[in-house]
Amino acid sequence: MANHKSSVKRIRQTEKRRLHNRYYAKTMRNAVRKLRATTDKAEATALFPATQKILDKLAKRNIIHKNKAANLKSKLAKHIAKLA
Repeated sequence: MANHKSSVKRIRQTEKRRLHNRYYAKTMRNAVRKLRATTDKAEATALFPATQKILDKLAKRNIIHKNKAANLKSKLAKHIAKLA
């Protein structure tokens, strides 16, 4: 177990942050999965801005890397463009 007060506090903070980040990362993955599963172009076009906003926000807060966000947005845009 930790010997210092500061390390005990750091453990508490880290766990809290880990759970927070995990929640938002899971929410992002679900949004991306939902958009990829969509076969209707109008519906996908409507979902895209919200998904894009989630990705940008997570990249800004360093929950995911900015390049990962850019890659996902690019792939989702290609997916929407392919839909008929």
